[in-house]
Amino acid sequence: MAVPVLVDATDVPADRGALSRYVDGLVGALGSAGANLSVVCQRADTQRYERLAPGARVVAGPAALGHRSARLAWEQSGLPLVAQQVGADVIHMPHYSMPLRPGRSTVVTVHDITYLTEPSLHPPGSAMLFKAAIRTAARRATRIIVPSDATRDELVREVGVDVSRIDVAHHGVDPRLFRRPSEAEVTAVSNRLGLHGKPYIAFLGSLDPRKNVAALIEGWASAVSDADDPPALVLAGGGGWSDEVDAAVAAVPPHLRLRRPGYLPFGDLPGFFGGALVVAFPSRGEGFGLPVLEAMACGAAVLTTHCTSLPEVGGDAVEYTEPDAEAIGAALRRLLADPSRRACLGEAGHERAQQFTWAASAVAHLDSYKRAADAAASQDG
Repeated sequence: MAVPVLVDATDVPADRGALSRYVDGLVGALGSAGANLSVVCQRADTQRYERLAPGARVVAGPAALGHRSARLAWEQSGLPLVAQQVGADVIHMPHYSMPLRPGRSTVVTVHDITYLTEPSLHPPGSAMLFKAAIRTAARRATRIIVPSDATRDELVREVGVDVSRIDVAHHGVDPRLFRRPSEAEVTAVSNRLGLHGKPYIAFLGSLDPRKNVAALIEGWASAVSDADDPPALVLAGGGGWSDEVDAAVAAVPPHLRLRRPGYLPFGDLPGFFGGALVVAFPSRGEGFGLPVLEAMACGAAVLTTHCTSLPEVGGDAVEYTEPDAEAIGAALRRLLADPSRRACLGEAGHERAQQFTWAASAVAHLDSYKRAADAAASQDG
């Protein structure tokens, strides 16, 4: 019999970024797998989760959950009550934090631990909050889910978590959202970006220091400054913080085009990724690297780094660089000069991306939920 589980989706942000793609992809796959599933979410997301998992019980949380402090307070007191009301044996917390007295087994997803290993890459307030959440999960969670072997190994090494309490569940990619685009889709996105068919290099993500965007800007500028028709750099996404990015943008030569369109609709992402000469994601540390996988699924030639989990995702189907600006510039220069290499990477990336499915991720999560429920049963016995 399937373990009754409550997934807490109340922390999913309105911009539907990487956390949303994880929770949405997982909930849909759990629903398709016939899980005994309840979901608690923000009120604006109720219909979304009802569509994603028609057989699930979807509960709307209080109206104030859009504010982090209110959500964290509710997590401690209100979430255990919801779990009791829906009869859940297991609560799944998909974003680091958990109630201290959940009243039942708790599974926590820890996406990465750069908050502990490289706190300078995060705003001080966020670093303190997530450090505390990771340490709490390490002590109190029944099971911990991580999206990569790299994150598992770091949790064991840096936090001392018993490896037998950790379950690895790679993220998936939704082929309905992330696929090779049509020429019309590529043209439409290019026009919306104001490029009108001009070549470009793409980046998707937040602009915080961990994503290494300042080094990407400097590397791109050095790689294309002397080109007859230099490709633009498009930094899509939003949020984050980095004075270095502002300084790098200010130093871009005036004849180069740099676009910052902010968040792009999901429907634009295949055209955005698939229409780029190169998708560059030179991050200094990831728990998984979802934009890399999604770009691969769209048939893009991807440039990333060897840092943490990224080789688990890219394998031999992407190009790698060191994370400094000089190395990024040299790698971009090589790729831009070699159309056949870019085409080979696009084909290899698309093929490799098919190995990462939300259905497989859901199976790994369901196994973790069962282990958590079994652990509670053995303690009761």
